[in-house]
Amino acid sequence: MSEFWLISAPGDKENLQALERLNTVTSKSNLSYNTKFAIPDFKVGTLDSLVGLSDELGKLDAFAESLIKRMAQSVVEVLEDSKGKVQENLLANGGLKEKMKCLKIDLTSFVTHFEWDMAKYPAKQPLAGVVDTLAKQLAQIEADLKSRTAAYSALKTTLENLEKKSMGNLFTRTLSDIVCKEDFVLDSEYLITLLVIVPKPSYSQWQKTYESLSDMVVPRSTKLIAEDGEGGLFTVTLFRKVIDDFKVKAKENKFTVREFYYDETEIKREREEMSRLLSDKKQQYQTSCVALKKGSTTFPDHKVKVTPLGNPDRPAAGQSDRERESEGEGEGPLLRWLKVNFSEAFIAWIHIKALRVFVESVLRYGLPVNFQAVLLQPHKKSATKRLREVLNSVFRHLDQVAAASLLDASVEIPGLQLSNQDYFPYVYFHIDLGLLD
Repeated sequence: MSEFWLISAPGDKENLQALERLNTVTSKSNLSYNTKFAIPDFKVGTLDSLVGLSDELGKLDAFAESLIKRMAQSVVEVLEDSKGKVQENLLANGGLKEKMKCLKIDLTSFVTHFEWDMAKYPAKQPLAGVVDTLAKQLAQIEADLKSRTAAYSALKTTLENLEKKSMGNLFTRTLSDIVCKEDFVLDSEYLITLLVIVPKPSYSQWQKTYESLSDMVVPRSTKLIAEDGEGGLFTVTLFRKVIDDFKVKAKENKFTVREFYYDETEIKREREEMSRLLSDKKQQYQTSCVALKKGSTTFPDHKVKVTPLGNPDRPAAGQSDRERESEGEGEGPLLRWLKVNFSEAFIAWIHIKALRVFVESVLRYGLPVNFQAVLLQPHKKSATKRLREVLNSVFRHLDQVAAASLLDASVEIPGLQLSNQDYFPYVYFHIDLGLLD
């Protein structure tokens, strides 16, 4: 499962023994995989300040989760036909050990091996300062996400509009990719080549009558140059002075003159614009051809084989993820930005979860700071109800009223604004890595 329960209990002997009982029961019953969740010692400050931080962290938690879900969805949109590769692009950067900071790891491994990043978020500074750093970091990522995805969406919309013009029927579609210079009489003072749409059942009639639809039509000047399901596009050459008369007679015979005059400069510009937009779009999301070897574990080997793009002289093996990222090999700028900043936002989100556990544990269990945080990963969805019952049984002594309310929904917890389902005898926070669900 991609679901985690982050809990904490007081760190005294009685509750450490309760945690041991929890581990024993959940292990024997195959309910969850449990690991300690390390949280540094922060500067506590006043309890009033912690109450304010608790509310602020709750909002920041929701904002961070929303942001990484939007970024994950952006990766889905950018990868388009390569959606099967989405998960391998949603990774976290390092965090296990200092010497492994360059390693890209899956989100579950990052959470289960979480270590506080002291360099990025110094624990010695006041808690409010740590929270402010996280808030500013996430706000900047969101601002950049909005501007980058807006630019990509505009590019995509423009390209889709051009593609629609090339996919319509002969009456509406662009003709720049159909016609060629040889189809027309050009630079003539007297002659002009028109394009006429003829229904398929009327091909024979067109061949028999087009020369007589008006005076001054050049004999044997018609040629079929394109077809769709309904009809064909024919050329016909005539004198300029009879254009209007020819159009009237053609309409009477259910032949449609398509208003089109060959302009080589304009056609070249349109083709180049389509080519440029296709190239720009492709460059934004070009999928990395680099992947961890199948069957290898995430941690021991972070050397990956690289297939060189556009530079056959470059070595094709033995680069680390950090070296590959610095070169940006095989990836467009938008996909690369999304990967890097998704990692940053996700890491910030898990740090926010750690801060919430710390703040709520101090508020719940009091000073001096003494609690143990534990990360539980339920083995399957059907086991969550039983796991909750085990937790309630093990820690009911921490808050008898809260424990009773879990069994009797009619019991209200005095002074508590949360619904019964949100409050437990122990500190509890939920982490859901199903970001694309």
